[in-house]
Amino acid sequence: MESNVDLKNRLLPADADILPPGDDRIFKVLLTHPNAKQVLIDVISTVIERKVVDVQIRNNELPAMDTSEKNERLDVNCTIDTGDQVNVEMHCYPQDERGGLHTNFINKYVYFLTDLHSSQKSVDVKYRKLAKTYQITFCMYNVFSSLPDYVNWFSLRTEEGFQLTDQINMVVIELDKIGETLNKPVEKMTSVEKWSLFLRFAQEPVYRNKINDIIKDKEEIGMAAALLREISQDEHERARQRSRKMWEMDMYTAKEEAKELGHEEGYAEGHAEGHAEGIVKGHAEGLAKGITEGHAEGHAEGIVKGHAEAQEENRKYFLSLLNQGLSIDEIKQRLTQTTTNN
Repeated sequence: MESNVDLKNRLLPADADILPPGDDRIFKVLLTHPNAKQVLIDVISTVIERKVVDVQIRNNELPAMDTSEKNERLDVNCTIDTGDQVNVEMHCYPQDERGGLHTNFINKYVYFLTDLHSSQKSVDVKYRKLAKTYQITFCMYNVFSSLPDYVNWFSLRTEEGFQLTDQINMVVIELDKIGETLNKPVEKMTSVEKWSLFLRFAQEPVYRNKINDIIKDKEEIGMAAALLREISQDEHERARQRSRKMWEMDMYTAKEEAKELGHEEGYAEGHAEGHAEGIVKGHAEGLAKGITEGHAEGHAEGIVKGHAEAQEENRKYFLSLLNQGLSIDEIKQRLTQTTTNN
């Protein structure tokens, strides 16, 4: 039975400044701590839903102090007692992706998952004896907005759901979706719910009582909490965290400024192009239809896309260029030059 002294050392004080275990670097520092073996075993067992007896970490080195290093690895790559390979990682910051589809995120983990699986020794090894490979990704933001579950398991299956093989597996745990579970009694929570809440909210004092209830209920999370307290009190680790935060904010600010600059330049360029294109397209459509309505629509579109310009002088100029045998593209170029000179 756990002593009161041990339990007290594991609980997170209400006023303690705790580093976030959902930060990718703190996550790795925690799981690769010399005293965290049982913690890592329980995390893996919880996610892959089978008992793990032993685990061996293969990349225990921590990233360099230079936070801009492109080759820094913040994953925890290990093998378990069955010989299967498991890569555990925290993804705490969303990447800017077009359309919000997270294609880079998905393709990245598919790439590394298959690369890790194919890195196994294959000489003199029968393919049926290859070890399974798991990619476990905890994510601090929403990736699959169309999927209601916060734990999603992906493998090779047919459209009807038939599993081709269980050799490669990707599990994504979206911690951004776990908030409502805070209202659930601890004794009714699953192990993955307890771990998810701890990783998501341990650093936030407002949820400290709930997290401490979870710590009291699950021994391995209590071990993780004690290690997290130790890491949070390490001034060198806090300095690294501050340095990294500053670098991330600098990168974010630079991106936002680049977006604003690009928007301003794009607006100016688009307005000039719209002016010329609007005149050409508006008059071309109006003349082609040969009716008042067609001319009116072309006139209106020319106003919207570029400049409020569809008067008789432009019509005559356009007709003169057309009579010279110029193509629409050539006329557009001429009009663009005229607009620029004006």
